[in-house]
Amino acid sequence: MSESLSAEGGASYASAGVDIEAGDRAVELMKEWVKKTKRPEVLGGLGGFAGLFDASALKSYERPLLASATDGVGTKVDIARQMGVYDTIGHDLVAMVMDDIVVCGAEPLFMTDYICVGKVHPERVAAIVKGIAEGCVLAGCALVGGETAEHPGLLGPDDFDVAGAGTGVVEYDRLLGSDRIRTGDAVVAMASSGLHSNGYSLVRHVVFDRAGMTLDQRIDELGRTLGEELLEPTKIYSLDCLALTRTTDVHAFSHITGGGLAANLARVIPDGLHATVDRSTWAPGAIFDLVGKAGQVERLELEKTLNMGVGMMAVVPADSVDVALATLADRGVESWVAGEITERGDRATGAELVGDYAS
Repeated sequence: MSESLSAEGGASYASAGVDIEAGDRAVELMKEWVKKTKRPEVLGGLGGFAGLFDASALKSYERPLLASATDGVGTKVDIARQMGVYDTIGHDLVAMVMDDIVVCGAEPLFMTDYICVGKVHPERVAAIVKGIAEGCVLAGCALVGGETAEHPGLLGPDDFDVAGAGTGVVEYDRLLGSDRIRTGDAVVAMASSGLHSNGYSLVRHVVFDRAGMTLDQRIDELGRTLGEELLEPTKIYSLDCLALTRTTDVHAFSHITGGGLAANLARVIPDGLHATVDRSTWAPGAIFDLVGKAGQVERLELEKTLNMGVGMMAVVPADSVDVALATLADRGVESWVAGEITERGDRATGAELVGDYAS
């Protein structure tokens, strides 16, 4: 009902702030993008109550393990809102979900999304879904469904948030993790595309509240505006990691997200072993230096919050390093040997950073 009051003069859904017609238009606009993510196993189309995925595709597995993950992109959505750019935030969402799934060696299969808005602007919602669909293509998964919820009164007309959940599959005897890691393994780092989707509460506090910067301000060190840098999409490593599992004997992956590099790497290091990562093997991008200097943030605090230029790490046997680096280079992924696995000894944590960053 488009009128603010019903024929009887009573309240209506529209008078409460929910526009069903706008929601229907948003669905129509997003259909073409969802189609681009379709895999052969997907049944039906957009509009059903549930997404359908043909599980008979898993019959070729001897002991298939389903891997699942869910996540959002945090306060980065506020940067998108302020800039009025909505077709990249979906890349971030897919990366946060599917790059968690691939860590165990699982192939991403399908994903669903949840978009919550204060008011449905059909073109805006469609742009968000466009970004999610493009991200799903980069991750090799299908977008099988989702939900757009309008929450007037709880969110402002231009406010929104996104979340998603994904599922992947891995053969039991191909499962990656800490039990495979051995002394002498190498730690291979894969470069991030920037801040990715973590630490934005700190970054926003520093650049806006403390430094007084604006999103349209051009920063020479960045070579673009602050807003363009902050909205740079999170790199999606899913297919790159799967390529490594085919060409090398990968032992483990670590997705570098909230908590920083050392803490996330420590999650996959087994008791008794230790990962030492040498900072001198790379130079973090200019945005990390800018945040550190503008907010007088100590290095250890930066490293606990931001990825410092590394978005994914792989632990591989020393004799697989050359093949691993070549595989990633062929796929356009900047990578390097950043550390090694040794006996833990009396060290309390499973991973640490040593040395100083390259200049």
